[in-house]
Amino acid sequence: MNDDPAQTNPLRDDPAGAPAQSGATRPQASAASTTTQSTAQSADAMERLLAELIRDRRAERRWRSVFRLAWLLVAIALIWTFAPTRGLGTAPAGPHTAMVDLRGEIGPDGLASADALILALRDAFANPNSRAVVLRINSPGGSPVQAGLVNDEIRRLKDLHQKKVYAVVEEICASGAYYVAVAADEIYVDKASLVGSIGVLMEGFGFSELMNKVGVERRLITAGENKGMLDPFTPQTPREREHAQALIDQIHQQFISVVKEGRGSRLKATPDTFSGLFWNGEEAVRLGLADGMASLDAVARDKVQAPDVVDYSPRENVAERLVKRFGASVGAGATHALRALAGDARLGR
Repeated sequence: MNDDPAQTNPLRDDPAGAPAQSGATRPQASAASTTTQSTAQSADAMERLLAELIRDRRAERRWRSVFRLAWLLVAIALIWTFAPTRGLGTAPAGPHTAMVDLRGEIGPDGLASADALILALRDAFANPNSRAVVLRINSPGGSPVQAGLVNDEIRRLKDLHQKKVYAVVEEICASGAYYVAVAADEIYVDKASLVGSIGVLMEGFGFSELMNKVGVERRLITAGENKGMLDPFTPQTPREREHAQALIDQIHQQFISVVKEGRGSRLKATPDTFSGLFWNGEEAVRLGLADGMASLDAVARDKVQAPDVVDYSPRENVAERLVKRFGASVGAGATHALRALAGDARLGR
């Protein structure tokens, strides 16, 4: 038997081998550390590069939005300064026929509103060189309230300025448009114009049966037993219908009274005159709804005896149209630019 511990204990620490094993692991650890450091530096450099690119792109977009907004504001300012809001600009020094257009549906907004038309009519009447006012109409009607306001103002201005008013109908003068027209001293049409529709309507839809079929329950809570009247999802009661009918009948009678007052003895009323029917221009003359057939130029030349026609119609100028058309996109661009500037300020850029 061998009693040498070095030979009998193979697990014994070898003092000579220890330094050799330690020396072998050091280069591996150093290489791994170097690789990790290099990777971290590369990632950091890449992150800085990406951050710089993002910052440059943001700045580029921000200044592009700012410049676009600035140019648009300059363009709007120039157009607003030089674009006229009337059809023919300033009125001529000599006598002329003042013309105001009534086009499209009559309502509280837009160029066929009472506010817009009344302002134009006041300008037309107030000019000392306007010999008379012609209301050129191409409208299917609209709000009885707005039409009534215009009718009342025309009659007031006629008395105030002692000037005649002529209505000249192009394609259509129906319902609320005719309500306005009867304020004129005389009404002229084309033989194919559509005139009349002296009536009132109240429209809507009812979905209560459909809701029952699809199993939908309407939950309507009101304070006041009639507050839910004409709700489209609730069945209409006889009382509600009776009340609504009485309401529009009263408005209809107001319409009839205005027509009779405006047309006077010229009106040859029949059972159909106030039924809501409408007629062509030739028939309208026969029924006394109009006085004759003539165009705008013919009325200015032969009736007013001032052939120069000046347009006082309310119009949006080019700047207003630009603002409406591009307002949303410009606002979004401006908001984006301001947010970007605010973000840069917060980050100390």
